Amino acid sequence: MTFLLYISGLVLVGMIALFVAAPLFKPERESGRSGVREDQAARWEKQKTDAYAAIKEADFDQEMGKLTEEDYRLLREKYEARALEALAELDRSRVPGAGEN
Repeated sequence: MTFLLYISGLVLVGMIALFVAAPLFKPERESGRSGVREDQAARWEKQKTDAYAAIKEADFDQEMGKLTEEDYRLLREKYEARALEALAELDRSRVPGAGEN
């Protein structure tokens, strides 16, 4: 009877271990070019969103008098350049056949 209890305990522990470790054995997302493109597009979208938010914040800070005109202009130029870079990359990645060699 004790032997049967040990065996059933080992089986239970083994099943739990397999359940917990199962995600480790699943294949990763396809490592094709589409996955890489999606990751890059997500990165550019985040950069664009962050730049827009920073521009809004700089506008608000300037209206509240927290920034000098020169500091505001420098911040605005910096974040506009980031937003334009992100928009250009997003446009380039959406054009069929662009960037494929």
